[in-house]
Amino acid sequence: MKRLIILTLAFTGKALALAPLTVAADGSAGFKTVQEAVDAAPANSAEPVVIHLKPGVYKGHVTVPANKPFLTFEGENPETTIITDDKNVYSLDTSGAKLTTKASSTLLIEAEHFSARNLTIENTAGNHGQALALFANADCAAFVNCRFLGWQDTVRVEHARQYFRDCMIQGHCDYIYGNATAVFDRCHLHSLADGFITAASTPEDHPFGLVFLDCRVTTDAASKRTYLGRPWRPFASVAFINTELA
Repeated sequence: MKRLIILTLAFTGKALALAPLTVAADGSAGFKTVQEAVDAAPANSAEPVVIHLKPGVYKGHVTVPANKPFLTFEGENPETTIITDDKNVYSLDTSGAKLTTKASSTLLIEAEHFSARNLTIENTAGNHGQALALFANADCAAFVNCRFLGWQDTVRVEHARQYFRDCMIQGHCDYIYGNATAVFDRCHLHSLADGFITAASTPEDHPFGLVFLDCRVTTDAASKRTYLGRPWRPFASVAFINTELA
């Protein structure tokens, strides 16, 4: 608990001050979609803002732009509060062009000091190539009691530092990857089929890459051989510390 408090203070910086924005998929709150609430949040705020998601399924790509720092997505239960989409890098945009990795992700974070808790973030495109549930592309992002569900490249951690606590992440190929320094604290990693858990691209001048601390790794019955990881770039760094392996 002590280390969670320290990390939470480091990520949020201040006590919550502004009134929360509430989202309900059935239209019973101020906002019906998560993106509407993000768009309504104050830009360049120095005060944390909570976006509270009532239980429901919220479909569609969500972007937290760089000018919306200190946002928190708060669900009530990851089993009942779900942000979902079904795009991959072979999906087409309205002009007929293939989507970029960022645009095909379910949740794209580009603002610093973002946090989320008690949510499921999933990509239901299936086993059809790169299809991110989460693209965390900003410093000081924290996720507590969240589920990230996908197949290939489920979670991308990019740019500086991220922290995951008591989260569940599933996929089958490179399903946790990127160049960030990211700590996965007491998380559950579940491999759906033969493949690789990690694909780190740690920069040469970074002392740490992906760190799994007190985690648990499980596999589906269909999985016969699961590798802890493979390097995406030459200085990839991954550490599994006190982790239970199936």
